[in-house]
Amino acid sequence: MGKVYGYCRISTKKQNIERQERNIRLVFPEAIIIREVYTGSTFQGRAELNKIIKQVREGDTLVFDSLSRMSRDAESGFVLYDKLFKAGIRMVFLKEPHINTDVYKKAMRNQIKLTGTSADIILEAVNQYLMELAREQIRIAFEQAEKEVTDLRQRTREGIETARLNGKRIGLEKGGKLVTQKSIKAKEQIRKYSRDFGGVLNDMECIQMIGISRGTFYKYKREMRCEALKM
Repeated sequence: MGKVYGYCRISTKKQNIERQERNIRLVFPEAIIIREVYTGSTFQGRAELNKIIKQVREGDTLVFDSLSRMSRDAESGFVLYDKLFKAGIRMVFLKEPHINTDVYKKAMRNQIKLTGTSADIILEAVNQYLMELAREQIRIAFEQAEKEVTDLRQRTREGIETARLNGKRIGLEKGGKLVTQKSIKAKEQIRKYSRDFGGVLNDMECIQMIGISRGTFYKYKREMRCEALKM
């Protein structure tokens, strides 16, 4: 019996590496867990995975919580899968069991037996077609994993842009003061209408007209006074 390695990887702080390890140990309690924390998307950046690939031998098992932990780049992922498969390494993907190497091997064993007649020309073509279908299933799985990552990044960019257009600032430097389009507009109105700045409205009238909370109103007023003192 070969060794079982469980590869766990996170690429963002929001991901949970313990969850991946727990999922692997539920199925393979004897697995040697390899952890990697790395921000990036390509296989070449996964140093610990590279070490495992050099270390595994024929008969060993490499377990992933999901296909994206192995590679999120479709082309390099498929090449790596094919390389390990040919080296006799068993691969298990807990969330995509349909592309486990055991399934791939079964597809090879289920090939139609040749008859020793001229019909073998057709049978060989059918077998080749069935194998190509199995390989295509693996390619599609890697492409789907890559697409999910690309879509997630796109949604994140769109969310940041939407927040920016709505007057929200993403991130704040340490010791810095958050400045948004909403706060700029509210302060302009306070400066225009509040009695404290030459206007005609009292505090409550200002709050109601601008449409902000009492706390925000007085916070803005304090900031405006501080800004005036610095001028």
